[in-house]
Amino acid sequence: MRLDAALDLTGAASDTVLRLAWLNASLQRGFPNPLDLAITGAAGIRDQAELLGEVPYDFQRKRLSVLVRDRGEAVLITKGAFDRVADVCVSAEMADSTVPLSVVLPEVERLIEELTSRGLRVLGVATKALGDEAAVTEADESGMVLRGLLSFADPPKDTAAQAVSELRELGVSVVMITGDSRLAARHTAAAVGLPVDDVLTGDEISRLSDESLRDAVRKTRVCAEVEPLQKERIVRALSMAGESVGFLGDGINDAAALHAADIGISVDTAVEVAQQAASIVLLDKSLGVVADGMRLGRRTFANTLKYVRVTISANFGNVLSMAAASAFLPFLPLLPTQILLLNFMSDIPALTISTDAVDPEQTLAPERWDIREIRRFMVSFGLLSSLFDIMTFAVLHLGFRAQAGLFRSGWFVESTVTELAAMLVLRTMRRFHQSRPSRALAMSSLGVLIVTVALPYSPLAKPLGLVPVPVLMLLALGALTALYVLSNEMLKDRFYRPRG
Repeated sequence: MRLDAALDLTGAASDTVLRLAWLNASLQRGFPNPLDLAITGAAGIRDQAELLGEVPYDFQRKRLSVLVRDRGEAVLITKGAFDRVADVCVSAEMADSTVPLSVVLPEVERLIEELTSRGLRVLGVATKALGDEAAVTEADESGMVLRGLLSFADPPKDTAAQAVSELRELGVSVVMITGDSRLAARHTAAAVGLPVDDVLTGDEISRLSDESLRDAVRKTRVCAEVEPLQKERIVRALSMAGESVGFLGDGINDAAALHAADIGISVDTAVEVAQQAASIVLLDKSLGVVADGMRLGRRTFANTLKYVRVTISANFGNVLSMAAASAFLPFLPLLPTQILLLNFMSDIPALTISTDAVDPEQTLAPERWDIREIRRFMVSFGLLSSLFDIMTFAVLHLGFRAQAGLFRSGWFVESTVTELAAMLVLRTMRRFHQSRPSRALAMSSLGVLIVTVALPYSPLAKPLGLVPVPVLMLLALGALTALYVLSNEMLKDRFYRPRG
């Protein structure tokens, strides 16, 4: 926020209006705000004046008044939203004369419309001579003289349009809610790429029922001239319309809306009450951070689902396979130590899923927990895993006539390798070769693969109950693994087909 100009009522720059605004902003003792900081930072005035009394700003009056002794005279200086300042004025200062306000008001309103259409925020400044009344009240804000206008520029950040575009790509609609005029809001919204066909104003909102407001906010992306409690109404109306609502605000007037939103978001430079009402406080004051956070959250959720789906389907398949093997084999298909080692080794790459890359289409919309789909995934891919385990049993027991030690070694290798293959295939909805895993997942999977194949030939083989696996058997198990990968791809295509 910066002060663009201090103008008299003809639109000419005015040092007098600037000085009155500086006295009002520098002497007031209420909450600091961007407008007053912009005035005091730009005015460069060092005059002395004594504060005699004050009527603080509030969101109903939308103006702030200070009574000061200036150059021996007690003067009430008021600044605020133009229409609210004009409400307490009866006359206006033009050149060196004072005329009835009604005479100049049409021309002043045209000037304000021109300023606001350029995206500027406009305040009015008025004065009134008073006696030395330290206990000045709202009643004293009457019969005032309109002295001039203040215009402020509050342009969006250079990154704002890009952030709005990124949020749109993520399926998030951005609604701008502001106390600025309709024209200023329309200008700013257009600059960041928001649709400005329908602008909903505070006066219109006040006349709408909750149900009518719910219908209105579905098609509106800019709300202007809004009061603080109306912000809360808009948030609740969006929630009634079935939306998940995040509200970003940093002022006192945002506290109610921050509390009403599903996620209240503020910044570390916000007033304390806004930070306390928010669920999240950003250390970087940028809308782009929100988009980054959503994208990261969706990647985290997608990777969590990968782990759940792959692990639960593998475990389900292993239970079925062990039950089938125990029913038909004259020996245990795997020893307890081998089962523990298999689970331990397969968990190593599983731990790196949190670092895995996520396909862009999986971040375009938020995922939700769907226990029914997870159960269907578990049964579908778990049964496929068990089918190939049984085929492995047949190859080992019937094809190679493998006895207990060799059978366990062959199945240990095959079971571990197929779990790794399933993890790399099922981690994506695409063809596995079209989606590259993270470096950590790829390297850990490769490392476990090498260790698994090498274990039956290592000094650890005997303590683990493993024996060397013939090369021909390894080739047969490799062929089964390749067929398993192909089958997973075919089943995956069928499983995700309803999603498109």
